[in-house]
Amino acid sequence: MKHLALIIFTALLVIACKNNANQNVQDNTKTQDSINASLEGTWELVGFYNYINNKVSDSFNPSTGYRQVKMYTSTKVMWSKNVPTDSTEWFGYGYYNINGDTLTEVLDYGSKMMKKIINERKEFKYELDLKENTFSQIEVDDEGNRIYSENYKRIE
Repeated sequence: MKHLALIIFTALLVIACKNNANQNVQDNTKTQDSINASLEGTWELVGFYNYINNKVSDSFNPSTGYRQVKMYTSTKVMWSKNVPTDSTEWFGYGYYNINGDTLTEVLDYGSKMMKKIINERKEFKYELDLKENTFSQIEVDDEGNRIYSENYKRIE
C-alpha cells in the first residue's frame, strides 16, 4: 500500500511539473510575440501607398537619397527626414500611444518647418498595421477611408 501511494505521488508530481513547464513555455512565447510586435525600435521608411476605395491604388519608393527614420521607445517617438533636394530640416519629437489599431503621435517640438505645423496641429492619428519587422501608418479621412500610408521596415 505504501509502495502504491509513493508511485501515485511521484506520477502526480511529474504531471504537475510537466504542466508547469508547458505553462512557462507558453508564457515565454506570448512574451516573445509581444516583443516582436512592438513598435519600440528604429524604423526606416521604405515606401508609400495611395488608396482609392480603401484599396492600394499606387505604390512608390522614396526618391534617391531621401531618407526618413523613426525611433520609438516605450512612450516617446522621434523622427527625422533628409531630402537631398531640399535644404529644409525636418524632425519632430513627442510621445505616442497605441490603442488597438490606432497610432497617435503628439509632437512636443520639431524643426523650424515642423514647428509651423505643430502650432496648428500637435496630434497625428493613423491606422496602424504592425507586424514583427514592418509597419504602416495609414492616414484616413474624417469618414475613416484610407488616403495614403508610409511603410517602414525595422532596422534595429
